[in-house]
Amino acid sequence: MDTHRSGSSSEPSFTRTALDRRTLLKTLGIGAVGLAGIPMLSACTGGAGPSGGSSGKSLTFGSSASDDVPKRAYQAVVDAFQKKSGDTVTTNVVPHNDFQNKINSYLQGSPDDAFTWFAGYRMQYYAGKGLLAPIDDVWQQIGSNYSDALKKASTGPDGKMYFVPNYNYPWGFFYRKSFWAEKGYTVPTTFDDLKTLAAKMKKDGIIPIGYADKDGWPAMGTFDYINMRLNGYQFHVDLCAHKESWNQPKVQAVFDTWKALLPYQDPAALGQTWQDAAQLLGQKKTGMYLLGSFVTQQFTDAAVLADIDFFPFPSIAVEGQDSIEAPIDGLLLSKKGGQNQAAKDFLQFMGTPEAQNAYYAVDTSNIATAKGADTSKFSPLNKKCADAIANAKNISQFFDRDALPAMANNVMIPALQSFIKDGTVDIKNLESQAATLYAAQ
Repeated sequence: MDTHRSGSSSEPSFTRTALDRRTLLKTLGIGAVGLAGIPMLSACTGGAGPSGGSSGKSLTFGSSASDDVPKRAYQAVVDAFQKKSGDTVTTNVVPHNDFQNKINSYLQGSPDDAFTWFAGYRMQYYAGKGLLAPIDDVWQQIGSNYSDALKKASTGPDGKMYFVPNYNYPWGFFYRKSFWAEKGYTVPTTFDDLKTLAAKMKKDGIIPIGYADKDGWPAMGTFDYINMRLNGYQFHVDLCAHKESWNQPKVQAVFDTWKALLPYQDPAALGQTWQDAAQLLGQKKTGMYLLGSFVTQQFTDAAVLADIDFFPFPSIAVEGQDSIEAPIDGLLLSKKGGQNQAAKDFLQFMGTPEAQNAYYAVDTSNIATAKGADTSKFSPLNKKCADAIANAKNISQFFDRDALPAMANNVMIPALQSFIKDGTVDIKNLESQAATLYAAQ
């Protein structure tokens, strides 16, 4: 999902503009969410009442799609909705990390009617706090467009519907096909194969594994995969929910296993954003890069994009490669937005193939979730990503979406950044902090 935290404590400057009719599209959605922060934006109030035709109702839309491609992609959706409904959408685009880190104060302040967010626990947490509007009536109209798994991920703790999925995207290793062919590299299917390949790349004078953790969240993908490959999907879920203790050999084994990769990961990781690392992959300065498929947003050269391929995280011990990280992004209504029919209509539109096709026309890095969305223009890479999701027995939502927000943001980010720096971690301290945070819920 997608970017994480900026590390800035100052209040960001937000821009609110009425979206004009251009073609654009798509948001990534990864990152951990902080519970503390200054109230984020002061939203306008959307008009209440039914929308459609020339009724001219209005709504406000808070978007964390601040990178160029997803920003244009969501504008394409808004353009299509405005043309179809006659309603007016006023969009407030906020830097992605700022949006995520201040979501709690945003929702308790003056939020927009509709806003971009994530499925699963990351949504359920705020629904449970009474900060979101249920949209069961919207789901009565769009429910047939979604699988049972997507419906489950969109359901709140009270059994009501809250979320409309737009797309999801798999995490895996991305690489340049031509570069690998030139060097004679082959796709690893086991962790030992991965280490052997990385050692060969290092000997060849390139950085084996592109890495970037300046924003804190990307390293969670490595942790999740090694954890699921060593201990299984259910352990990942239970650890995130603190049904399993952090202070146990299974968790220590994750870090001990990861330690074998540290010499092969980019030593400049803590000073790089995911976009920086993507550029290095495109330039063939790194051999492979573990990230979500949104990484392809960075490859604007068509020849480079066509040269990008993908493989799942190799197997280690249990469940082979059955589990995949494939976070789901989409839209929610704030409590206030639930009283605005135009906002509900906007979410209903988002749950249609028409809207998701508009999005994909601009941002081809993610996989549409609505049944009936056009897949005829999928590239070979898109098809491979879609198949990886479809064939997975278990789909995780990423650590910072499966776990308590404060655990992800305030505990795991500094712990993982410290581990990347010196290879040490204090799992006893992780458990102590987790026990305190989860007990407070």
